[in-house]
Amino acid sequence: MHANCPGCTQPDVAFAPHDHARCTGDLMALAEARMAEGGGRMTPVRRRTLQILLEAHRALGAYDVLERLAAEGYGNQPPVAYRALEFLEEQGLAHRIRRLNAFTACMHPGEVHAPAFLICRACHAVAEAPGRSVGDALAVAALAVGFTVERATVEAMGLCPGCALAGPDADGGRIAPLRGVA
Repeated sequence: MHANCPGCTQPDVAFAPHDHARCTGDLMALAEARMAEGGGRMTPVRRRTLQILLEAHRALGAYDVLERLAAEGYGNQPPVAYRALEFLEEQGLAHRIRRLNAFTACMHPGEVHAPAFLICRACHAVAEAPGRSVGDALAVAALAVGFTVERATVEAMGLCPGCALAGPDADGGRIAPLRGVA
């Protein structure tokens, strides 16, 4: 756990009431420090892309980001957004949520980690949960059958605490809840 990391000090930050301006500010400061330490270049479009991802604890598609960038004069060609998002992901400042074909800001910038993503199917909030135990269990299961895991992403769909209080049909019942894991 890192004392100055919002994701470490409040792991449920995406689902809990918190000072979002401070959360965003802390994460931007950590990202800027990471870039300064590693010699990476945080261009204006990369910085703004990260700020857009940090505006809410939700995953955004590249075209959602592009729409925002274009409205602010950063260009309206898809490579503008894709290059910025790819850079942020490579630098450990953003994650790709494959199930949604979207991106979310990393809550632990600069830390080596393999989170489990908890995705609310109703409001689309995304939280990073510690994934070490899941990864360890997967490694044991793979080893038992002689498989070598090269990459794994854990993405769980469900309801965040707020949407769960609203009831199982908080999203109009579009996706049936997962009842168990085999």
